[in-house]
Amino acid sequence: MELVINGKPEQLPDGLSASALIAHLGLQSTRLAMEVNREIVPRSRFDSHYFQPGDRIEIVRAIGGGGQ
Repeated sequence: MELVINGKPEQLPDGLSASALIAHLGLQSTRLAMEVNREIVPRSRFDSHYFQPGDRIEIVRAIGGGGQ
């Protein structure tokens, strides 16, 4: 199925969960936020959230630092 990840079309297997996508991208140990079709998917739902063809996914990684 085709998904759009951070603006880039990608072909991925059908029945892909959010947690499987994170593993596929090598981001398991990364602090991040995921939005699917403009709705936040809480990390607690990554195992149970499955993508549909054409879903638009935005993944943002948290970057620490910058304190005074």
